[in-house]
Amino acid sequence: MAPPGALRDLTLALGAAVAAFGSLLFIAWKIYFRGIGTGIGWSDWWERELQELRDRAPPGDALDWRQVLVLGLDGAGKSSVLHYICSQTAREHIAPTRSFNSAQLHVEGLEMDLLEVGGSQNLRAYWPHYLSQAHVLVFVVDSVDRSRLLTARQELHTLLAAEPRLPLVVLANKQDKSDALSAAELREELALHTLSEQRELFLLPTSATWASLSTATSVLRVKSLLVTLLSQP
Repeated sequence: MAPPGALRDLTLALGAAVAAFGSLLFIAWKIYFRGIGTGIGWSDWWERELQELRDRAPPGDALDWRQVLVLGLDGAGKSSVLHYICSQTAREHIAPTRSFNSAQLHVEGLEMDLLEVGGSQNLRAYWPHYLSQAHVLVFVVDSVDRSRLLTARQELHTLLAAEPRLPLVVLANKQDKSDALSAAELREELALHTLSEQRELFLLPTSATWASLSTATSVLRVKSLLVTLLSQP
């Protein structure tokens, strides 16, 4: 009989594989039902998605499709950030992401596809596969979780090494907590000062709670920043 630790590791690995496979099935489903008989393949799927969004836009409107990739360790608050950016409605509890979340916003001529991939240890191995289609990377950090800041830094810099010019928005989240590190402290902890000046970099203190929407740390500032970034030629 396999030792309990080995069985636990195998279960976690299988869970991560199933989650990733579910994401691939989602994409394959869209390709099959939207592209059947058209010769559209994997490499052309995003272009077809953009064209479909343009076709759905009101006549005379210019619609540009952009993808925002939202990553961060599990528990950082990614799902809460997406919830308040997209719905602006109160919610007491938001369940953690087990695989991925996807939300769409149509703002000022932009169709923003916000894709969140879960941040558990096993799912992080799949993060790089989503980078190539992203126009902006949003990386959410738990400002209270000091014990995992080194892990967050390592994961972030691994992603940035794969995409040297991808614009980066780092959210110093959970600023409503009394023991949260400041944005300046997180800049040092995450070694953001070592990044190339050629990369567009923004570090925002945020609180992804209903009570914080009208404060200086409102996540709605993130929405405004994304619109500005994605509207650039």
